[in-house]
Amino acid sequence: MSLSHLPATPESLIQASEAKAPSEAIAILYRVIDNPSSSPEALRIKEQAISSLSDLLRQENRAGELQNPLNQLRPFLSLIPKAKTAKIVRWTRAEKRTFLRQRIEAKLAALLMESKEYSEALSLLSELIKEVRRLEDKLLLVEIDLLESKLHFSLRNLPKAKAALAAARTAANAIYVPPAQQGVIDLQSGILHAEEKDYKTAYSYFFEAFEAFNALEDPQAVYTVQPQPKLGLQHQGPGLDAMKAVADAHSKRSLKLFEAALRDFKAQLEEDLIVHRHLSSLCDTLME
Repeated sequence: MSLSHLPATPESLIQASEAKAPSEAIAILYRVIDNPSSSPEALRIKEQAISSLSDLLRQENRAGELQNPLNQLRPFLSLIPKAKTAKIVRWTRAEKRTFLRQRIEAKLAALLMESKEYSEALSLLSELIKEVRRLEDKLLLVEIDLLESKLHFSLRNLPKAKAALAAARTAANAIYVPPAQQGVIDLQSGILHAEEKDYKTAYSYFFEAFEAFNALEDPQAVYTVQPQPKLGLQHQGPGLDAMKAVADAHSKRSLKLFEAALRDFKAQLEEDLIVHRHLSSLCDTLME
């Protein structure tokens, strides 16, 4: 398959339909989906490309390729509105495309979480988790168990957040988990331990997550661990500067420095809900 994308236009869909072999058509459709354009017309064309692609993969007994939506379908799904994603879910149900539907439903739940519609996201996941457990799709199960843990944490239900994370770890132990996914598991573990004020254990998990993300050059690395003399150098930026400012205020027991850090790094310190929770506790400590 070519690494370059094709224009998301009707002409590209015609090119796929006129391909001499199914494998050639599949390659063309993948390249259309890979197109980075997010214009309304491009999104409409990519919807049609996904429909045609799933038909061809089924006909060619290659439906298993849809196990890798992270590289092909997720970039597209992240661009389209929640309502459009829900429409695609209804289409996959009508067409009985179970494998694809489950992954799109997981993505829809993630979109609902991002828009803070936590109850609706949990309602969607509750049925999905039961279905995926029956099918024993361990990799997808890890993903949705992690998502459930994050949702419960957002609702301040720590016991259920821990239970969902434990389920994710159990499923992960039975399969090979990509390093990025393992990093997410460790990051969530660190977040939950920090919420219980078990900071030593939280730090160890954050550091494990940092190593996973750092090896992949993932920008999440800067959020997972306190500054390190050598490892922190390549992550210079506002995120690291914010951590340094808070650490300096804490070491000097200075409420004035703490308030200055909140003012200078508002995006990094107040808009992140997890960081904001711990900073509120730190503020109370400094005021005492």
